[in-house]
Amino acid sequence: MPLPPPLETLWTELQAVRREVLKEAEALSQAQADWRPSERDWSVGEILHHLTLAEVNTGKLTTKLIREAEAAGRLAPYPSALQALPPLPPATPGPTEAPPQVRPEKGHPIGQLLGEMNAARERSRQSIERLGTVDPRPFTWKHFALGDLNLAQWWMLQVRHDADHLQQLRTVKAAPGFPKS
Repeated sequence: MPLPPPLETLWTELQAVRREVLKEAEALSQAQADWRPSERDWSVGEILHHLTLAEVNTGKLTTKLIREAEAAGRLAPYPSALQALPPLPPATPGPTEAPPQVRPEKGHPIGQLLGEMNAARERSRQSIERLGTVDPRPFTWKHFALGDLNLAQWWMLQVRHDADHLQQLRTVKAAPGFPKS
């Protein structure tokens, strides 16, 4: 399904950063995926699990808010005049602790993590397509650090989030002691 131009741009950005994450992770061994630079750092596997949990939760939020509005008769179509999505608030400086629903678990098989990440992205396309049929601006949900975000901003946050964790993943792989295989 063709998307409105702002959502097509968003989808392209989601896909671009995800390709980079997968490129960094796809050839890793299980030992590399499980390795942590320190006890307080996440492994590559934990980063992948966290990214997938966050994306799945954004998809669930999209479904929930659109269904609720539909049931209440408050769905407005995507406005053709909407040529740009509202910007995201600035990122909070420094690392923040992940909320419980997106805290990763360690020790998942790397193949499973990559498969779940790809499956989540397929479902995300369906969410973005659904979002492309409605005005995303009235659908808001409070982010623990950024305040109220509309649904388009939640998906924009997914791009930022993946990019931030892509850098974290690269840092783990570059850390002294990272297994050779």
